[in-house]
Order: sequence, then structure tokens, then C-alpha cells
Amino acid sequence: MILVGGFPGGGHAQGREKKPEDTGYETRVYKTIGEVELNLRVYQPEDWMPDDRRPAVVFFFGGGWRGGSPDQFHPHCEHLAKKGMVAMAAEYRIKNLHDSTPTQSTMDAKSAMRWVRENAGKLGIDPNRLAAGGGSAGGHLAAATATIGDAISEDGDDLSVSAVPNALILFNPAVNLQLPRIEEKFPADIYRSLAAISPLQHLGADLPPTIIFHGTADEAVPFQTVVDFSTKARELGAEVELVAYDDRPHGFFNYGRGDGKDYADTVAKMDTFLVELGWIKAE
Repeated sequence: MILVGGFPGGGHAQGREKKPEDTGYETRVYKTIGEVELNLRVYQPEDWMPDDRRPAVVFFFGGGWRGGSPDQFHPHCEHLAKKGMVAMAAEYRIKNLHDSTPTQSTMDAKSAMRWVRENAGKLGIDPNRLAAGGGSAGGHLAAATATIGDAISEDGDDLSVSAVPNALILFNPAVNLQLPRIEEKFPADIYRSLAAISPLQHLGADLPPTIIFHGTADEAVPFQTVVDFSTKARELGAEVELVAYDDRPHGFFNYGRGDGKDYADTVAKMDTFLVELGWIKAE
């Protein structure tokens, strides 16, 4: 059985929360599948009020749809909360914990986006200023919420609530799942199913404003795949900024990687992107 999470008194079955003093975030259950609870970490600005209408972002971690943790985007969420946004980091089903498929991970990402919009009034956010972000497989999930339509959705989702973000912040995202290197990693039936959730093949002119950070030496997600994605998107009339980092490998953007300069630079450019959208103020 699948349940959609919610706030106490909000008409949903879930809604437990916790905010340990040492985390800086609240935890909400946004979805329950059988005995599996999927949480969303919610980072609020210091002056946050429930009746605010702040811009918001949901980040999805990387890990090949097999592993990973929302910890990956803890620094990004803390940073954007300080900038005045409500920032969130979502759990989703992964192979190592749930014996799940990338399609199920995608369903969870869409459920998370719908849950946030459905609860916008209690989260203190503007449902029309909601971004999706992520790295690697998490970048795929964010891009998929913007591209693949409602055909791939959880049975319990309210399809009247849009899962499509108003902006995308993507870090070395897997945007083309129809590649020999991906086919090698999955059983034939799973690989065939990936066509339905591959962002490149479902691009439209309605892609929201997008920024992509990618290393040219990425061997896990080839740089050419984001070039193809960006080129096709622009040809369709979408706004996409591709920021290339020469000779950087996969995951170069993460906090604590190398000397920290790439993390700082990608975050600064993310801020500029959000300033240009009018979502945060320039320093």
C-alpha cells in the first residue's frame, strides 16, 4: 500500500517530524510504500514563517540509483536556507536498500515534488517557484520530473498536482539513459524500461530554466550527453546554461572534494542563476 505523507491535521496518514538540534533540518515523511517510509529533509531560513511564500528547491542525491544519501546536498541546503530559500533533500528508493529500479526512483522523485506543492501553504513556499536539483542519478531524477510527463507516476499520486519544477539545477546529470554503457549495467528488461524515463528523449520547449554543471573528463556520465541535451533544448526554445569544467571528473562539485574550489564555484554560479530568476538577492 502506498500513502502520501502530510502534516498533522492536513488530512494525510503521515506527517511525523523531528528537528534534532544538531541537524538544522526537519524531517517529513512524504511517502510510504509498504513498510518503507521516504523522508524529506526541510531546511528553513532563520526568519521563516509558515505563511511565507518563499522560493524552494528539492535536491536528489546521486549513486547510480543504487546507493547514496541526502547527506550529499546537506551543504547546498544549508547554504540556500541562509539565502532565504526553503531547501529540501529527498530520500528515494534505491537498489541497495529496496531492491528497486530507476523507474521506481523516478516515481518517488515525482511524488516528492507533488508532496511539496501540495503542502506549500504549510511549508511557507511559493508553489510556482519550486526548483528540482540533483547530481548524477539524482540529476537524472530532477531532469525527469521536468520532462517525462505523468505516464510514469505512482498509483497513489494526485496527478492534478504538478510534479514539474519551475527551474532545474543539475550537477553532472544522467540525462540520456539510452547508451551502451548504461545497457551494460542493467538486465535487458530494466534497460528497455529506461527509455520511458530518459530526459533527452522527452525534451520539450516547456523545459524550465536550467543550469548544468559538468566536468569534461567525466567518465561516468560523458560530457557529450549534456552537450546533446543542451543543444536539443535550445533548438526547442528552452533556456539552458551549460557550465563546463575542464578536465574535471565525475562528482567534482561535491563539498569536501579536492581543495573545495569547485564546490565554491558551482555554488556561486548556482546563486547567480537564482538571482537572475529573482528568487534570491544578490550579495
